[in-house]
Amino acid sequence: MDAEKTILITNDDGIGAEGLGALVRALDGIGRIVIVAPEQEQSASSHAITLDKPLRIKEHSPLKFSVSGTPTDCVILAVHGILTHKPDLVVSGINHGPNMGEDVTYSGTVAAAIEGCILGINSMAVSLATWEGASFDGAASAARQLARSLAAMKGGKARLWNVNVPAIPASAIKGIKVTRLGSRIYNDIIVRKKDPRGKDYFWIGGAEPGWNTGENTDFAAVSAGYVSITPLRLDFTDHEGIVELEEQGLAWNPEITTR
Repeated sequence: MDAEKTILITNDDGIGAEGLGALVRALDGIGRIVIVAPEQEQSASSHAITLDKPLRIKEHSPLKFSVSGTPTDCVILAVHGILTHKPDLVVSGINHGPNMGEDVTYSGTVAAAIEGCILGINSMAVSLATWEGASFDGAASAARQLARSLAAMKGGKARLWNVNVPAIPASAIKGIKVTRLGSRIYNDIIVRKKDPRGKDYFWIGGAEPGWNTGENTDFAAVSAGYVSITPLRLDFTDHEGIVELEEQGLAWNPEITTR
């Protein structure tokens, strides 16, 4: 990548996260790196935008900033408020924990890449597929290689990649697989407890989730020791559903009213 190209790095684990530091080191030398990340952890913030309070930006160095908001806030502020020109690439991560299957709809890491794509920038989210303590070296190596590849893709609409890397040494990674999103199996999603006054309170989370090991899924690839790349798109339209509804011949009936 041309050294004059600008890479915007962000995450949802916060400005001090170990994965962010690993990503910065991995991409060093392949472009001008600008870091704009949340000042605090914003995991599972999805594509939230802060509208009910002002946002604060703290400058840690000329090319490193933290924001008192969500990952999506960070990308918007970086593109429209901090940078003088649109970056050539957005890389979000390295998230400490997988972002596979339906989890992409909850993930702040993925949401930051989605916002980059909405703004017309090739973007990717990178996650280390474990919640346990692990080295980020393999994920960092994957991020460096894939950042070069994504930045080299030109023309047409902006690309959006979701990348998950197995928590194994870089030397043990078997390769790269292009995958589809898998499906998560939820276990004990709600934990109900009582406080010292006997009142109920709840944790959303429960036991660690399982995954359906369908063919060519992100989970299957990571479980087999491969880096998973899932190209995502922003169009949620169910095109088969359009045909189904058209075949029903739905028509407005003004005589039907709500009560």
